[in-house]
Amino acid sequence: MKRPVLVIMAAGMGSRYGGLKQIDPIDREGHIIIDFSIYDARRAGFEKVVFIIKKDNEEEFKEVIGNRISKFMDVAYAFQELSNIPENYQVPDGRKKPWGTAHAVLSAADKIDGPFAVINADDYYGYHAFSVIYNFLTTHEDTEKYSYTMVGYRLKNTVTDNGDVSRGICTVNQEGKLVQIVERTQIEKRKTGIVFTEDKGQTWEELDGETLVSMNMWGFTESILQEIKKGFPAFLEKGLQENPMKCEYFLPSVVSELIESEKAIVTVLESEDKWYGVTYREDKPLVMNAIEKLKDEGIYPQHLWKD
Repeated sequence: MKRPVLVIMAAGMGSRYGGLKQIDPIDREGHIIIDFSIYDARRAGFEKVVFIIKKDNEEEFKEVIGNRISKFMDVAYAFQELSNIPENYQVPDGRKKPWGTAHAVLSAADKIDGPFAVINADDYYGYHAFSVIYNFLTTHEDTEKYSYTMVGYRLKNTVTDNGDVSRGICTVNQEGKLVQIVERTQIEKRKTGIVFTEDKGQTWEELDGETLVSMNMWGFTESILQEIKKGFPAFLEKGLQENPMKCEYFLPSVVSELIESEKAIVTVLESEDKWYGVTYREDKPLVMNAIEKLKDEGIYPQHLWKD
């Protein structure tokens, strides 16, 4: 079995944050969130990382993180570009938003030749998550069904005080397998609890804070790449008609369809760690304080990378 590869999605525009948040330092040493993810991944056993970025950001990205990591990991780059769609489709005039997480992974297909884990660039996952997902990927292969995995987090550990977030709400059976995942694009933390809306705030529904959610930390075999490619035209047909400027091809949507068609089994690996991320600029001081505390507790050294 081939060694798993870590794939990091870093092509998002950071529109809510107001800048290229993936390369914004979160400690005094100049580390960014990706540093901690890669450090944890390396400790868990990963030896190669594929960064999915926008071609326009390549030089800056390499300067801030890629060149540093290349001394300790095998590094590759994939570019998520709007123009990377089937030839009989056209990018709508004026569209700038990337095509979503499933398209991001598809953009890296030629850099992946075995099992792989996928994460967001701007989320802190914790060492435990990388350890369990690496262990799964090195001990499971596709059989009569695809064998995938997902690290699930408690919703209460993944919300911010500074605005709404998007999360994949998971239904898990007694065997720990994913039954369904529903993308909720506007979840808010309030004094009375956690709520979501699907009609731009006209009505709100409560969510249990113990609910498991996806933070886009997935473990896949190569089979997912062909499934994403196969489903992309159908997504474009629908999305370009209904929401041409903002429609997104989400990984959870692809996985949900494979579960419903009984082509895949997704094992949910639970994490009790607290998520940290910089969805909004106001989140940054909280993340910096959390990282300093983790360093004080000995979870991380002050300087992650030493030549």
